[in-house]
Amino acid sequence: MLVEIEGLLQQPQLQKIHEVLAKAEFVDGKLTAGKAAQRVKNNQELKGEQKQMELLIRILTSAMGNNPTFRSAVLPYRMADPIFARYQPGMTYGDHVDDPLMGLSGQRFRSDVSMTIFLREPETYQGGELVVRTTFGEKRVKLKAGSAVIYPSSSLHHVEKVTEGERLVALAWIQSYVRDPARRELLYELDLAREHLLATAPEAETTGLVDKSYANLLRMWGDV
Repeated sequence: MLVEIEGLLQQPQLQKIHEVLAKAEFVDGKLTAGKAAQRVKNNQELKGEQKQMELLIRILTSAMGNNPTFRSAVLPYRMADPIFARYQPGMTYGDHVDDPLMGLSGQRFRSDVSMTIFLREPETYQGGELVVRTTFGEKRVKLKAGSAVIYPSSSLHHVEKVTEGERLVALAWIQSYVRDPARRELLYELDLAREHLLATAPEAETTGLVDKSYANLLRMWGDV
């Protein structure tokens, strides 16, 4: 399941992120890549100081926690510290899948859902599309600044070469309460129907049945 989330970041949050990143140092992205990824990775990543990273993480986690689409589609349990990456002309990231286990310190965890948050307006750079291979073919994604896309971490994906301007994104990886992507998709669609019924027909018997079914399926499939 690939879900686009429009306006995950509000304008003040986006502005603060840009203020922090404007003063920060970026280093070769290969430094955080595994052996396979090093062959195809050509970008730069934020070398953040602790205070910078704490502020950026607070902004992102607040935005995610307050976004109903993110909560419903991801069912987040744990999240790795985000990475901020930039692509200048000539930079790209070839086909790869994300690491199955994340976390540099403390408890490591499984990556179920990958998330790209776009930080530059799409018209300010050429190329740089995120291309995710799905069962229905390739999906090309290039969203407005502040918007995000989520997709299974097991998906083969790449970033097209930037030919002009600068692509700037935040990347996050989340362990979901529900490991299986097909079950997450079913729960997400059921939750959309459930929320609609709760808003339009809260007293109806069918609304109660859908609400009960959603809760019990999450109980059955949840992994904690």
